[in-house]
Amino acid sequence: MIEIISAEHFFNLHCYNKKIMGFLRQVAEYLYIKKPDPSREKTQWMKYMHGINRISIFLFLFALMVIITRLVILPLFR
Repeated sequence: MIEIISAEHFFNLHCYNKKIMGFLRQVAEYLYIKKPDPSREKTQWMKYMHGINRISIFLFLFALMVIITRLVILPLFR
């Protein structure tokens, strides 16, 4: 059965995908996977904000590694 998608539904889906990809692009820049956009405005406050976000992402990933180590890897050796 073929479902016909209305123009409004398609537009909402497109906007949602664009937001998700923008979020993933920003995370990739924080983790140094992707180069930052050279045309983006660079102010001192934006540098501070991105630096704090980068620190928080690295701390979150470190905490996930510690939790996985404690809950999965260490019980295997006991």
